[in-house]
Amino acid sequence: MLIPHDTRIALDIVVDLVNTAPERDESPEGDDLGDVPSLYTFVQKCNISDVGELRANDLKAVREVRSRFEEVFAAPDARAAAELINRLVASAGTTPQLTDHDGYDWHVHYFAPGASVAEHLAADCGMALAFMIVAGEQERLRRCEAPGCGRAFVDLSRNRSRRYCDSRTCGNRLHVAAYRARRREAAG
Repeated sequence: MLIPHDTRIALDIVVDLVNTAPERDESPEGDDLGDVPSLYTFVQKCNISDVGELRANDLKAVREVRSRFEEVFAAPDARAAAELINRLVASAGTTPQLTDHDGYDWHVHYFAPGASVAEHLAADCGMALAFMIVAGEQERLRRCEAPGCGRAFVDLSRNRSRRYCDSRTCGNRLHVAAYRARRREAAG
């Protein structure tokens, strides 16, 4: 599957954003976007361009966008995902523009100049998810199958077989546990 560079970056950002949410059974204190400084950290880590001063209302709006992206990852089919994405992108007031900044070749930004960080995320990341739906690849938007994990990821494996957010942690942990269980069973 050929994914343009800017779309790949936006997919990585939406996964990072969704994974900042506290686990379903955790308290709100487990939120990686717990305050405005953590939002600044997220913006810097993801190298999100054209973001000015952030305030509490920006944090609230980004958390709302994150919640809507979580719904996309949980959507039962492409039609449901498309409806969610359409509402999300429309709410951002998209204004596609070609740009070549920060050493990147020409690419499209979907957010309007001066957009808030939440609008920026909704537009660019929403369009990246729209690209996945248009390509018939909604099933690549997944949650880790490891017990107790549930982190979001985009399965870009050739045969769509990825099951874990990280094969070195979740995948390896499950394989080791299965190996030990087989050894215990064989021993006794």
